[in-house]
Amino acid sequence: LCKTMLLLRLFFIVSFVFLFNQTYRILLLSGMRVPFLRLLKRTDLSVPYGWQLSSARRALHLQEYHSKQLLDNFGLTVQKFIVVEAAEEAAVRLHKFVANEYVVKAQILAGGRGKGRFDNGLEGGVKLARSPKQAIEYVKKMVNHRLFTNQTSSDGILVKKVMIAESVPIWRESYLAIMVDRTLESPLIIASPSGGVNIEEVSVKSPELMLKLPIDLEVGLSPAVALKIAKFLQFSENATEKVARDEILHLYEMFVRTDATMIEVNPICETTNSDVYLVDAKLHFDDNASFRQREIFSLTDLSDRNPRELEAELYGLNFVSMDGNIGCLVNGAGLAMATMDLIKLHGGEPANFLDVGGSADASQVSHGIEIISHDPKKYVYDEFLFDYLQVKAIFVNIFGGIVNCQTIARGVIAAMEKIGSRLPIILRLEGTDDLTAKRLLRESRHTMLMANNMEHGVSLSIEAISSDCRKTKGAKTA
Repeated sequence: LCKTMLLLRLFFIVSFVFLFNQTYRILLLSGMRVPFLRLLKRTDLSVPYGWQLSSARRALHLQEYHSKQLLDNFGLTVQKFIVVEAAEEAAVRLHKFVANEYVVKAQILAGGRGKGRFDNGLEGGVKLARSPKQAIEYVKKMVNHRLFTNQTSSDGILVKKVMIAESVPIWRESYLAIMVDRTLESPLIIASPSGGVNIEEVSVKSPELMLKLPIDLEVGLSPAVALKIAKFLQFSENATEKVARDEILHLYEMFVRTDATMIEVNPICETTNSDVYLVDAKLHFDDNASFRQREIFSLTDLSDRNPRELEAELYGLNFVSMDGNIGCLVNGAGLAMATMDLIKLHGGEPANFLDVGGSADASQVSHGIEIISHDPKKYVYDEFLFDYLQVKAIFVNIFGGIVNCQTIARGVIAAMEKIGSRLPIILRLEGTDDLTAKRLLRESRHTMLMANNMEHGVSLSIEAISSDCRKTKGAKTA
């Protein structure tokens, strides 16, 4: 009887703990705040079997002129500006837009514009013009030309729009950002009186010039804290209160109301007249909030996006194109980074990577292989643009936890039915149903290379490119 009672007690305790954890998971996954359960860390909770979370998605990035329009809508101070698509349009509109000097900026979704280079030889995508005539000349040299920066691929980005803003006399530059801190689970304000420079360098060389303040979402940003931040930014006495009241508080309001993941203003400037301007800002928004931020997401400019990335998104996949010759299909961003690092360590170069996540079916995998194999690159020669196919081999690197290796195998086989055997395909499959997956690959009539582990797969991929053959010494063929 004692043993029975003990077992019953144990059963009830286990059941209670199980139900408690499941309830907490449900609350977390539904997005509800559960402050009284903070003792349980979110990272310690696994997703129940059979549940599917929305996969990581690309945060929305806006063109600079869209960011300025949004800042202005929330009462923040920005320079006057116009956006043009041709030199002729600039000539007409500059008649009514009078300024002592103009800043002419190519509009692309990539950083490093100031140090970039155009395909026609123009140096820099950000230019200072001292007259309307000079501004029009810069527009003519920027529009419909490709801009190459340290953040673009080797084919650069075609410039379709140029922003012309009034230049303001800057007395001092500061840095201000609001972002989501995933560790603290709250917004984090970062401020520094050293703006207009690489803020990472400031944080390393002069950490005393960095202020980091977590903000409780339920309390919000108070005027007193905003004033503290404004004083730290070292604006003049005349401008400090205005910065706190009109800029910092409004910026935080915008961050919350737009479901932003980051608003970075670098620099926020004070002029010689004690006026304050948000000269340059980067805005990122949570894609998962698109259903309630329709107006913002309608501003998305797809013309700068790689068409293969857009195609992948249609199938619920994440695709990133690079400049190498080894295509990679993986499950999970961590595995993708490890795969690319290992490829580079062995002297290879990844051409792209496609993340199938944890819930992909065979059809998605098949489409993924097709997208990887048809990823054209571009190069410029004598001002002419040429396309060429650079992917020479495909490395399928899967660690089957949630994802089923058998599903991957069926997708690869289906893809090879369509694209044939023009590219060597190397597979490393480990985890759920890997033995069944390998049997399916062996029974198919297609020739592929099976790797024993990830490093072996990388070696086979590089060797397959160098020998341009389907069978490699020491490899198992499926």
